[in-house]
Amino acid sequence: MAASRSARLPAVLALHRRANEAAASAHNVEAIRLLRRALRLIENSGGHTADWVAARIRVRISLALATSEVGSTADGFRGLKRAGAELDELPDGVLRRELNAVITGQRALLLFRVGRASESVALFDSIIPELAELNTGGGLLLARTLTNRAQIHAETGRLDAAAADFDSAIRLASEYRLTRIEGKARHGLGDLAQLTGDIPGALRHYDEAARILEDAAPGWVARVRLDQARALLVAGLATEAARHLDEALPDLRRNRVIQDLAEAEVARAAAALLDGEYVAARRLAVAARRRFLRRGNLPWAEVAALARLRADATEVLERGTRPSARLPLALGAVSDRLAELGLRDETAAARLLAVRLRLRRGERQVAADLLGTVPTPRRTSPVDHRMLLRLCRAELAVATGNRRSALAQARAGLEELGWARDRMGGLDLLCGTAVHGQELGRLAVGLVLCGARGQDGARRLFAWQERTRAQVYRYEPLPAIDDPVLAKYLAEMRHIQRTVQQNRLAGKPVSALENRYAWLQREASRLGWYTSQWGRPRPVATPDQVAAELGERVMVTFVGHGDSLAAVVVRDGRFHLVRLGPLDDTVETTRQLRADLDALAPDHLPAPLASAVLSSAWRRAERLDEVLLRPLRRHLGDRELVIIPTGSLHALPWGALPSLRGRPLSVAPSATAWLGAASAASPDPVVLVGGPGVPGSVGEVRSLTSVYPAATLVDGDTATSDAVLSALDGSGLAHLVAHGAHEPANALFSRLELVDGPLFAHEAARLANPPERVVLAACELALSHIRPGEEALGFAGALLASGCHTVVGAVARVGDHASAEAMADLHKRLAAGMSPAVSLAEATAVDPFRRPFLCLGAG
Repeated sequence: MAASRSARLPAVLALHRRANEAAASAHNVEAIRLLRRALRLIENSGGHTADWVAARIRVRISLALATSEVGSTADGFRGLKRAGAELDELPDGVLRRELNAVITGQRALLLFRVGRASESVALFDSIIPELAELNTGGGLLLARTLTNRAQIHAETGRLDAAAADFDSAIRLASEYRLTRIEGKARHGLGDLAQLTGDIPGALRHYDEAARILEDAAPGWVARVRLDQARALLVAGLATEAARHLDEALPDLRRNRVIQDLAEAEVARAAAALLDGEYVAARRLAVAARRRFLRRGNLPWAEVAALARLRADATEVLERGTRPSARLPLALGAVSDRLAELGLRDETAAARLLAVRLRLRRGERQVAADLLGTVPTPRRTSPVDHRMLLRLCRAELAVATGNRRSALAQARAGLEELGWARDRMGGLDLLCGTAVHGQELGRLAVGLVLCGARGQDGARRLFAWQERTRAQVYRYEPLPAIDDPVLAKYLAEMRHIQRTVQQNRLAGKPVSALENRYAWLQREASRLGWYTSQWGRPRPVATPDQVAAELGERVMVTFVGHGDSLAAVVVRDGRFHLVRLGPLDDTVETTRQLRADLDALAPDHLPAPLASAVLSSAWRRAERLDEVLLRPLRRHLGDRELVIIPTGSLHALPWGALPSLRGRPLSVAPSATAWLGAASAASPDPVVLVGGPGVPGSVGEVRSLTSVYPAATLVDGDTATSDAVLSALDGSGLAHLVAHGAHEPANALFSRLELVDGPLFAHEAARLANPPERVVLAACELALSHIRPGEEALGFAGALLASGCHTVVGAVARVGDHASAEAMADLHKRLAAGMSPAVSLAEATAVDPFRRPFLCLGAG
């Protein structure tokens, strides 16, 4: 009988090992099934030796933790208590001390899960010296315990202590080959970097952790994706964060990792809120709160309650309706409960939202008193919380008639946001951060616009516009750091894109290839966030600097606020504010005009149809001319223009407006961007590129060799991405004839189609020496996706941000014949020494509706 019992012990240990593997991969339901089976074997064995007792205690510990993950933490505490009671069956010695430390560590972990961080740290502090002394388990217990304590240090703001624990855990993991522990510790370093505002560093650590854990603990990768999403929300990238969470949520649901699932739903609610999806945000927050309550996790339940109320408050504020009395009261009650739980940042957010609602209700004194109770931001407070505090102070100042104080708060807040932006890595992160300053910027611009009078008012409005728009373009690009993994992904994307085109022509399926392409694009985007910092910040241009550089030119910067449109005109060092018509009507007419130009583009359009479309385009162009330019006529004269659009006006074919036909003009995302590109450019050397599939492209570029006899010619089968990039690097003027595609969701994946597949903006924008002038003889590559903060990005925008001085491109479809003729006219003038703006104006004046090209940048 004794022999039979001893034979069962290895089976119990094997079940326990399999259960731990399942739990480590977040498969807790499977772990519970295996552990209960192990307990049945133990109970049927009747063994009472130390080995059997130790096995039973280990199984109970693991079962308690797994049960707490899929059920409630109360179940977990009960299981640990029962395991602890069985320690008395073991003799004093190393085994009993070790198991006691394990039980204490798991209890500490559960205490942290329910928000009792100080008690948790105290328990970890009590067992770590003993684990170091015992040195059992091949370093695993000590490394795991250090990792757990580090996470709590990080959550409670003890950042140096957290970093020390994570580093110690990684050293142990390396020494004892504990791959899973290393992955989890690097995950923790990502959390730590996020707390300190180092978002690129956080994303790098998360990706390293995910790569390690994909093999060592696949179920844990969903948790990494959750924290990646939180970092992306800090950077304002709501769509990207939502995608990460949508990848993680099914795994968390399937594995019933309830705590992480509910936390992911809270984060997904935040992403939905940034995208204006209020119903989805409420639904997710309510579901998360129910899960937290079932687990007995009151701190997180209150965080979820705040997420629900935040959706309600944001929707009311966005609509501009008077809030009910109930909503600020509910936020006040939640803030008090959060304060009792010691959650400072969440307490502040709840009270600040209540302040904004009180102000909307006209309750200024109540709002002021409540604002005085808001906790001061800490070093680890998120940037969006800091911006919300500045916004509340500014709105209170407006409500009390203190305009100067409101603008001071806006100025200080945008400076803080700038410091956060300067720490960002890739172009996407730089762009996304602007979302957190949108409302503060709108408030400031609205205040200045409403009070603007005369020269000084127009000048101040101009300065505030520059503070709030197109900040990406004020970064001086840094040399890119080569990343072989990123290069590999881009090369595979190029191959897949080419194969997809060939398969479509052959009638073969392409869905698997398209799915692979989408995955590669996501991975390349992730690497682009942190592999190489985009640029070095430069100061925002001052009105005096812009006025001095303009010379004889006139700058028109358009200002949109609410549904009103205005313009600041800068001429001869003087600033003039002119109020224009409604913004929404102007945007809609712009959209209709672009639709007309798209319809007019085909080379062989039937004459009756062409006449009807042309008539419609004329009417819309005249309507826009009447709204946008006629009120400015006395300030513009016949001078060359620099236009700084707002929002959708970036896509307006300005040369088609009657007042601007044949007039030299350039379009820039901001005055700062224009000033940075305005230095004189050398046109040499010249590169001529002819891509595949464009009728006459080879003939077009070859004909330009008569204009540029010394030009480098890359066409036909030689027009590969590598050959084109090599030719572009260090060139003075580049002419590219190729089909192109604008990618609204991600500007850096807008592309030119070449022989071996697409050349991405991602690659062209990171050349060591980008071309000084680029002519894009391809459809729509001057289009931009307008991000928060007037960040206009597309293929052309990425080139400008990378250091190109001037980019000529189309904002609508262009027929091959019209494009070839416009390009021939353009280059004759450029070669004769005319500026790009003058050359393009004369080249498009012949037929501005069929030649919708713009001169972007310096002009």
